[in-house]
Amino acid sequence: MTDKNPKLFQWVEIERKALIHNVRQFRLLAGPRTRLLAVVKSNAYGHGMGEVAKIALKGGADWLGVNSVEEGTSLRNTGIGAPILVLGATLLCDLEKALRSDLHLTVYNRETIQELGRLVSKLKKRAHVHIKIETGTYRQGVRPEDLPRFARQILKHAGLELAGVSSHFANIEDTTSTAYPELQRNVFLAAVEGLRREKVAVPLKHMSCTASSILFPETHFDMIRVGIGLYGLWPSKETFVSCRLQKREPLELRPALSWRARIAQLRSAPKGSFIGYGCTYKTTRAARLAIIPVGYYDGYPRSLSNAAHVLVRGRRAAVRGRVAMNFIVADVTDIPGVRLEDEVTLIGRDGREVISVDALAALAGTISYEMISRINPLVPRNYV
Repeated sequence: MTDKNPKLFQWVEIERKALIHNVRQFRLLAGPRTRLLAVVKSNAYGHGMGEVAKIALKGGADWLGVNSVEEGTSLRNTGIGAPILVLGATLLCDLEKALRSDLHLTVYNRETIQELGRLVSKLKKRAHVHIKIETGTYRQGVRPEDLPRFARQILKHAGLELAGVSSHFANIEDTTSTAYPELQRNVFLAAVEGLRREKVAVPLKHMSCTASSILFPETHFDMIRVGIGLYGLWPSKETFVSCRLQKREPLELRPALSWRARIAQLRSAPKGSFIGYGCTYKTTRAARLAIIPVGYYDGYPRSLSNAAHVLVRGRRAAVRGRVAMNFIVADVTDIPGVRLEDEVTLIGRDGREVISVDALAALAGTISYEMISRINPLVPRNYV
């Protein structure tokens, strides 16, 4: 592979074309009348929030979704003017900052509405709120039976705008059964109908994530919220199987992220040598070892100890010994010509070989979401 980053010991590459391709796949899926919200929370699932937000908007996204007011204001400070919805929790003391940055807020607490009512009067600004409806996830949310009263509390403040209502699916990625998603959808629709009977207008209805956007067009409503699919990853193998079972043509998703590093030292170890902390691996022959300055501080899970492979010169090299805070060791005995500072692929492609996010996450006993979002934000992102 070519040396794109000769001065770095590790970096993450993000392919712009892959991101734009994925956004356009969901733009087509949503259709012209349904808005597309690109979820860029948590550093855009490890891909770099600021740059990914701009790429997503360029690719056809209408809205952006963040976890916190801090993330939202950070995007505003880069000059982004598109609607931004805070999907996570907001402290009462941060509401003023949200208003000044013109952020849409997910709400479910009466105290939040009371404080917003005070602030809109004080600042002479409007607040855009989206009520989260509890449909079966039991995290954030207002119970359907409490929804009309909660909405009236919002509407009694002249500066508060009920911009939308939302919910979230609890069990759509881990099963091929549609029973629970359909139950949640019906609860959501009944709650919205309850608002209609109370003559409460709801401009935006949204509850569809990546999986439901693909599998259940009837849940698209006014806006779909796409997270993991934006980055070229399927939510789960069950989602892909469900797509096939429904005889739907699967979307062509292109993973956008690769994680690279460089060899910091090459050394020889005689037969019978113990490698790393805890003496968990013992060489069965004379070995050539590559020391790679990446560890669990950087987001490479300790659970990959003695389990994973990396790619060196287009070939697989086994990780030997424990993953340490700042180092891993790979056995390159059978790879000819390996040199100091050669490029190493932790995630991604090198020649014909690929280390996929899904495969690495499975080895680590986790999911792709965690695997990519936990790559340390301090690791440089290179957009190629």
